[in-house]
Amino acid sequence: MNTIGLILGIVSFCIIGIWHPIVVKSEYYFGKRACIGAFLAIGAICLAFSLCSSSDYISLVLALFGFSAFWGIHEVCEQEKRVARGWFPKNPAKEQKMVKEDCVDGGVSE
Repeated sequence: MNTIGLILGIVSFCIIGIWHPIVVKSEYYFGKRACIGAFLAIGAICLAFSLCSSSDYISLVLALFGFSAFWGIHEVCEQEKRVARGWFPKNPAKEQKMVKEDCVDGGVSE
């Protein structure tokens, strides 16, 4: 009996379950820009280790996690839209920081 498909499905399900709250909390606390860089770095590191792994199972898990990090870049952009629509709460500390930065810039937008 070949169980690799079942194992891969379970691992994929768990990784997606892990990334959903990571995306939501990361956007809330750090904002879109910081998340994009972090998720890109995490994805690249995971894929590099996946290529170097001698175990097929570890390679699969690392690749899934890495590509999920890349997908997280898209999702953090979507999360920002969800927050703007009111589907998720805004971080009041982040809003105050943005207002203070606007005051430093003199309120001039580019």
